[in-house]
Amino acid sequence: MISRIDLRGDALPEGPALRDLLPRADFDVSAALEKVRPICEAVHHRGDAALIDYAEKFDGVRLESVRVPAQAIAEALERLDPAVRAALEESIRRARLVHREQRRTTHTTQVVPGGSVTEKWVPVQRVGLYAPGGRSVYPSSVIMNAVPAQEAGVPSMALASPPQKEFGGLPHPTILAACALLGIDEVYAAGGAQAVAMFAYGTESCPSAPMVTGPGNIWVAAAKRYFTGRIGIDAEAGPTEIAVLADDTADPVHVAADLISQAEHDPLAAAVLVTDSPALADAVEKELEPQVAATKHIDDRIVPALRGRQSAIVLVDGVDEGLRVVDAYGAEHLEIQTADAAAVADRVRNAGAIFVGPWAPVSLGDYAAGSNHVLPTGGCACHSSGLSVQSFLRGIHIVDYTKDALADVAHHVVTLAEAEDLPAHGAAIKARFVGDEQVSRGWKVPEGK
Repeated sequence: MISRIDLRGDALPEGPALRDLLPRADFDVSAALEKVRPICEAVHHRGDAALIDYAEKFDGVRLESVRVPAQAIAEALERLDPAVRAALEESIRRARLVHREQRRTTHTTQVVPGGSVTEKWVPVQRVGLYAPGGRSVYPSSVIMNAVPAQEAGVPSMALASPPQKEFGGLPHPTILAACALLGIDEVYAAGGAQAVAMFAYGTESCPSAPMVTGPGNIWVAAAKRYFTGRIGIDAEAGPTEIAVLADDTADPVHVAADLISQAEHDPLAAAVLVTDSPALADAVEKELEPQVAATKHIDDRIVPALRGRQSAIVLVDGVDEGLRVVDAYGAEHLEIQTADAAAVADRVRNAGAIFVGPWAPVSLGDYAAGSNHVLPTGGCACHSSGLSVQSFLRGIHIVDYTKDALADVAHHVVTLAEAEDLPAHGAAIKARFVGDEQVSRGWKVPEGK
């Protein structure tokens, strides 16, 4: 059901050579880019009419309006299963606890007497949140995107989710209920690239937003790339990934269950076990069969994901070698199921989120750990972070110098400006000290000044 890659025996290669040996899904955003271009431009030129046409084409429902009525949002919450409501409320509570601690405060550095630099943090003015509605419905993603934006102080927030024919063209009611719990009352029935375009350009019903976040399929990722430079984004999210670094202390039942838990997302989902224990590898492979047979989404998601080129059991000589492999892989989700798991986790350099020991499975992080589940995929954890309050803040430096403080450093500024052949930069300093020989220190002040 799952392939093996044996990296034992020989010394592991470095850098890209090691990454090339590891499994990864094909996810060609560049190829999708040209296909989303006409969709995005149709929304640009035709606004809501284009969104309504695309809802009919892609979602099979003709909308009267893209904006979801406030009454529909309220009714979705009223009809929500009480157990689901309680779970969503607890997820929100825990996420707020974690993300509230991420807030940044204004800080002033006194560089010299009379010269300071203050860094203040300002939230983006408005953000468009995207909640997918394809194979699965993700109210948890509404929470993971909205909570950090709210804790950052974003003053305007809107959410888009695909219209559902089953629910009369509205987004899924659980998505709407999550919006109600979070106080999001601006919701649009729009999916895919067209939803991203709606936020990027704005339409008659939806004001534009300078930032768009939220997971989606390859068309959403391609639209985010299309608008790079026009809007800020969280990431071009690819298929989900789990890597498990485990030794012979791990329980194969747990490991198999965790691999399956991510495989059920998508046929391109990646499930990777890195271990120095052939006995564990055998036991996990044996355990996969009955666990897969006992669950849902077997033929359309789980089996293709486990059998795909993106999933494998990787055998290594030891935990040290396993660490090198998982660092090269840069997993979205990395579980450490080894002896002294916390110490091993502390040595990891590249991962979107790390789950330590047998009692912190990825599923916990997906819903109720308090951490954020919007994480870098496709190896991007080597250079990028998951969604946080910081994602919605901009740091602005405020430079405040007195005349004496500028005079003290003026000659260095002029010297560097002239070294870079930018004399006007230096002249902007000199103009402030015309006739001041003590400050000029050999400057040649233009005649007549």
